[in-house]
Amino acid sequence: MDVVPALLPGREFRLREPACTRLEPLVESLAHEIVPYLDRPFAFFGHSMGAIISFELARRLRWERRIEPDHLFISGRRAPQLPEQDPEIHDLPEPEFLAEVERLKGTPRELLEHSELMQLLVPLLRADFAVCRTYSYFSSTPLRCPITVLGGLQDETAIRAQLEPWRDQTTGSCRVHMLEGDHFFINQQQAAILSIIMETLHAHSQSYLS
Repeated sequence: MDVVPALLPGREFRLREPACTRLEPLVESLAHEIVPYLDRPFAFFGHSMGAIISFELARRLRWERRIEPDHLFISGRRAPQLPEQDPEIHDLPEPEFLAEVERLKGTPRELLEHSELMQLLVPLLRADFAVCRTYSYFSSTPLRCPITVLGGLQDETAIRAQLEPWRDQTTGSCRVHMLEGDHFFINQQQAAILSIIMETLHAHSQSYLS
């Protein structure tokens, strides 16, 4: 199995590219870039913003190419059909914006206190929050691929009651796993997450062979 990360504009060697502030251009670009990998079984994993990118990419591939991922792994994101609850923080003045970023506990304090690095990071963070806040879900036929949903037990942005409705987005199976941690539980629960992914994909591959 190969792991192929999606490197979005504004990150790492794409640092000089402007970050996207809307979901549609991201999904459109990924749908084009992923074409060379569509000749083999594939699955998507996305956390938080990555979860809605993965979901909408799966729906776009179904619409454009009549294919779907073998499995969709959703992490730390409430079901897309639920009403928007996130505060609109991407346009806040910088002091208030940074206070909200710190409250979410996803950025190390050492980084928050490094003014030069934050000057580079703040536009990217604003863009990510804009993508999430301006995302507009539209109802469509459920996917056929199974969905596995991961959540943090202390994550107030995506509690279990908000994760369970992902079941409505597939005609296949849907399982929800709750792990110890807040919204960024993926940083502490990597081994558990990898185990869930590997066991799920192994079971899926066995079903193909049987």
